[in-house]
Amino acid sequence: MEISQKSTDQAILAWARDDHGKPQIALDPESLYRYGHLIRLTEQLVLDQFSRGLVSGTTHTCIGQELTAMSVVRALNHPDDAVLSNHRNHGHFLTYSGDFVGLVAEIMGREAGACGGWGGSQHLVHRHFHSNGVQGGMLGIGAGLALARKLHNSDGIVAAIIGDGTLGQGLVYEAMNLASVWNAPLLVVVENNGIAQTTVSSHTLGGDIEARGAAFGLPTWRLADDDPEFLAKVDGVVNTVRGRRGPGFLVIDTRRMGPHSKGDDLRDPEELEQIRNRDPLAALGRLLPADVRNAIESNNRQFVEAVRQAADASPEACLRETPAHIFEQPAQPEPMSVPEVSAGSNVRQAINSTLRHLLDSDKRVLVIGEDLHDPYGGAFKVTQGLSTDFPGRVISTPISEAGITGAAIGLALDGYLPIVEIMFADFLTLCMDQLLNHAVKFPGMFPDVSVPLVIRTPCGGRRGYGPTHSQSPEHLFTAVPGLTVAYPSHRHDVSGLLANAVQRWHYPVLFLEHKLLYGEKLDPADYTALDSTDDVATELFPTLRRGADDPDVTLVAYGGMLPIAEAVARRLETEEELAVEIVAPALLSPLPRDSMIGHLLERQTVVVVEESHHDFGVSAEIAAALLESGFSGQLLRIGTPPVPIASARSLERSIIPDEQSIIDQILDLF
Repeated sequence: MEISQKSTDQAILAWARDDHGKPQIALDPESLYRYGHLIRLTEQLVLDQFSRGLVSGTTHTCIGQELTAMSVVRALNHPDDAVLSNHRNHGHFLTYSGDFVGLVAEIMGREAGACGGWGGSQHLVHRHFHSNGVQGGMLGIGAGLALARKLHNSDGIVAAIIGDGTLGQGLVYEAMNLASVWNAPLLVVVENNGIAQTTVSSHTLGGDIEARGAAFGLPTWRLADDDPEFLAKVDGVVNTVRGRRGPGFLVIDTRRMGPHSKGDDLRDPEELEQIRNRDPLAALGRLLPADVRNAIESNNRQFVEAVRQAADASPEACLRETPAHIFEQPAQPEPMSVPEVSAGSNVRQAINSTLRHLLDSDKRVLVIGEDLHDPYGGAFKVTQGLSTDFPGRVISTPISEAGITGAAIGLALDGYLPIVEIMFADFLTLCMDQLLNHAVKFPGMFPDVSVPLVIRTPCGGRRGYGPTHSQSPEHLFTAVPGLTVAYPSHRHDVSGLLANAVQRWHYPVLFLEHKLLYGEKLDPADYTALDSTDDVATELFPTLRRGADDPDVTLVAYGGMLPIAEAVARRLETEEELAVEIVAPALLSPLPRDSMIGHLLERQTVVVVEESHHDFGVSAEIAAALLESGFSGQLLRIGTPPVPIASARSLERSIIPDEQSIIDQILDLF
C-alpha cells in the first residue's frame, strides 16, 4: 500500500476512488485484507487515544466485525446509494468515505473532524451516509430515502444497518412495513453478533430473526462473515435488491471481539477465546503469502501513525460565538406563487386550497398521512379531492406515526417537501424521537443539511373526544430545540403561513390546527401585524394585535383560544369598561422575543391564555422572557390544569378554560 504526502502534516492513502470519493475495494483477498486491517488499526488507535485521555465520551468499535462492516457498504456502487448506520458505525463510515483522519479527529473533538466535532463517534455525515446513536431510529428515514429513489426512478438503493439488539424496537417493523407497502429499495441489514450491550440475544429475542423479514414479504438472506465467499455473496444480495428495485432483509452472523463500548465486556474468557479463534479478518490474512501480509500490515501501521499525527495536530474544535439557535434567516424572500383562496373560505377550505396549490406548483411537494385518500380525505376532510387529482403524491399510510415522520425526514433529506398529517395531535408523542433526536439534529449539527419538513395536525378539545384525542400538546414541542412550532388562528393568513412553512423555511415545522377553527371563516378583522424585527421567522409567521393602544389589560392568545379571548375582550370592554388589547402570535417557537416580548414590555397587565396544560408551557416561557427583560407590570397565566381532559362535555367544560372562568380570574387583578 502506498502512502502519499498530502501536506506537511497529513499523509493519505493512495486508494482508488469513484467520482464521488468512495473507496473502490476489490474482492481479491489482498484488497479486502488491506482495507479490513486498516479499519482494525484505526479503531485500535481510537482506543489508544482514549487511554491517553485524548478521547472523551463513548465509542463503539467493530473489531472482529470488520468484514461485516465493509460488506454491504463496499458493494454499493451507484451514486444514489445511501447508507444509514448506527452507534457501531466506524467501519461503515470508513468504507463509504475513506476519511480516516476525519473519523479519528471527529472522535477526538478536533477541527479536522469529519463533522467539525459536532457528531463525535456516533453521529457522522458524509454525502449519502448518516449515522445516529438512537437504536433503530434511522429505519423510518431509510424508508423515506428509499421511496425518494423510487419516485425519481433511480437505480440507487438504501442500506439501513442495525444490530440484532435493535430488533426489539417498534420503528424497525414500521419501516419494514412501509418499505414493503411502497415496494421501495430499502435493504435492512442486521449485524447479528449475538449480544446487545451485555445481554445475549437469546434472552431478549423471541422467534426467528429471518422470519421478521419474511413476515413483511421481504426477500431474506442469512450469511456468515467467516464464510470464504461471504463478500461475494453480499455483492449478489445487493445486486438482487437493486435489480428488483424493492426491499430486502439481510442477516449477517458475526461476533465482536471487543466490548460494547470501551470497557464493559463481561463475557466468559473461554467465549472470547473462541471468538478470537474465529476472527474472519485474521483468517483472510492467512490466505496471503506471509511477505505480502507483512508488507500490508507494515504499510497500514505507517498510515495509521500518520493519521494519529494529523489528528493530534488539529486544534480542538471551538465556537467563535455560542449559537443562540440553529436557524438562519432566508437571505431574501424566495419567489413564491401565492395560493388562491376563495372569498368566504373557512380554515379547512383554505388549508385544502393551499395544499392543492403547493402540489400543483411544486413537484417536490408530497402529502403523507393516514386515510388521506378520497373519498374520505382525512379525519377532518382537509385533504378531500387531492388524492384524485394528484395520484402518487398524496399518500395514505399505515398507522405508523413514528415511521411516517421518519419517512418524511428521509424524503426531506432527498430534496422533497413532505407535508405530514398526523390524525390527532395527541399522537405526536409517537413522533417525538424522530423529531427530537433526528429531524432537528441534522440541520442543527451539519450546516449543509436541511430538513424542510412540515407536520400538520389538528389539536384541542371542546368536542368531547376524551383524554387522548383532545389535548393541545404544544407545550411539549416548543421545548424541542430547533423545532419551529406554528399555531395560527382564523385571524391569520393560514394559507400564506402554511405556504411559507413549506416553501420558505427549510427547517422542521410543527403546524398546529385547532379542530374548532376548521369551520371558522378566515377573517383578519381589524388585526395588524407587529413590526418585523430580527426575530427568527417572524416575517413568515407574524404576530397580530388589535384593540386599545393604551390598554388596561392585554390578552395574549393563540390558535383555538383566540375566539374565546375575543369574547372575553368584548365583555370586559362593555361590562367592566376596561380597555383591552389582544396579541395573537402564530409563532410559538422560537419565541418572538424582540417583537412580541418587546411589545408586551410596555403593558401594565398581561394575561396569557392557553388551552394547553400551562405548567412548563408557552405562557411560562412568555412570563420568563418578560421577567428577564425587566417587565414590571402584572402578569397572569391561565391554562388547562395538569389533569386528563374528560370526555363528558360537562366535565370538559370545567377543565378547559372558558369565557367566564377567564373573566373571573382577570377581574381578581383589579
